[in-house]
Amino acid sequence: MKISIIGTGYVGLVCGACLAKKGHDVICVDSQREIADRINNSEAVIFEPYLSEYIGEAVAEGRLLATTDIEYGVASSEISIVCVDTPYKNGSIDLNNVEKAVRDIGRILRIKNPYHVICIKSTVIPSATDTLVKNILEEESGKKAGEFGLVMNPEFLREGEAVTDFMNPNRIVIGAYDDRSYEHFKMVYEGYFETPLLRVSLRTAELIKYASNSLLAMLISYSNEIAAISEAIGGLDAEEVLYGVTLDKRISPQIDGKFIRPEIVKYLKSGRGYGGSCFPKDLRALIAFTESLGYAPKLLRATAEINEMQVGKITDRLEKELNGLEGKKILVLGLAFKQNSDDIRESPAIRLVKLLSEKEAVIYAADPMATEKARKALEGYRGICFLEGYKKTAISFDAAVLMTPWQEYLDFLNEGSSASLKTALLFDGCRALDKYKFNGSGIKYMGVGIS
Repeated sequence: MKISIIGTGYVGLVCGACLAKKGHDVICVDSQREIADRINNSEAVIFEPYLSEYIGEAVAEGRLLATTDIEYGVASSEISIVCVDTPYKNGSIDLNNVEKAVRDIGRILRIKNPYHVICIKSTVIPSATDTLVKNILEEESGKKAGEFGLVMNPEFLREGEAVTDFMNPNRIVIGAYDDRSYEHFKMVYEGYFETPLLRVSLRTAELIKYASNSLLAMLISYSNEIAAISEAIGGLDAEEVLYGVTLDKRISPQIDGKFIRPEIVKYLKSGRGYGGSCFPKDLRALIAFTESLGYAPKLLRATAEINEMQVGKITDRLEKELNGLEGKKILVLGLAFKQNSDDIRESPAIRLVKLLSEKEAVIYAADPMATEKARKALEGYRGICFLEGYKKTAISFDAAVLMTPWQEYLDFLNEGSSASLKTALLFDGCRALDKYKFNGSGIKYMGVGIS
């Protein structure tokens, strides 16, 4: 099929490259000429495993093209997938980019006669597609919904694993305005992916996205609540408590006497809290939207509040352990919000560096991929030095803090090589290290959920 992708940020670029890999002809539309040129030169403008190879292959084979001309993109395709960002601003979700994209598409549909399907893949609040989006398209095109197709197809991509998730989905949800919309749009996936398609209403598709992210965020905050309780009790480790919880057969079933560990148990883990471009903004947007309907979502609010306290609690524990932070040398390992990504949006590590800077610590920060983005985000904060050779530095640190579990950090620290860091204290903000490795090392191991 001929598909146009409107907006080539994180979701749009992954979507476009993967659909081209599956054999579709894809036109990526972006407002920035530099981004379009880089894609056409086979460059990935974000770091994501396998993405660069997919783009290079698709461009070379003529299945992927980028342009700033939205009229060309829409006119040359059968389906337009809107992937623009929907940030949280001023107490609610900001749909300005969605409005602009669908308004532009509507104007083009006024002069385009063949049936065209518009898909909203951007995360939008329930009712946005069948009211705001539909109304704008009808107004600008002069056509009624049904004369053009309208679907909502949420994405469920994990940064660092987005290409794998897209190519091997465990669910494809299609919210459709009518039968014709669904039948036409399902050809994007049918025959290309083995996963069954779940057809629902437009509003159901929108809420599935929010409900999914809210549940995962809730599990993380639940784990950190248990960690806080464990620290208050003393003499135990929250990770052992949570592991015991996950052995319940309703969570981890047994087959032939062996436990099956489902992916969701990864979210039952204490640590520095969630971050990134999705969980924080989606939870806030759902809370604000729900409250506008007159309902107070207490569980969602508690989830967000627990998460917002998490980095501050790490800072407080460091301050107490070191008898103050002023002038103390702190190594922060990891700046991206998660491993295998260069995304620093809502990164707990960035928040930690800012808090340490405000308390006049001397911060040495390292990350394999996110250093340049972090450098820009931390402009104006004092006492920050970005390290490349953290393994062989001659600096003696008062504390080292693991904030992003990059494999190279785990290998380095778990192998016992951490002694070369010359630090007396290692704080595991991810609970990703083997605490027993540090017995007899001369390094005091601390972590979330251990008093």
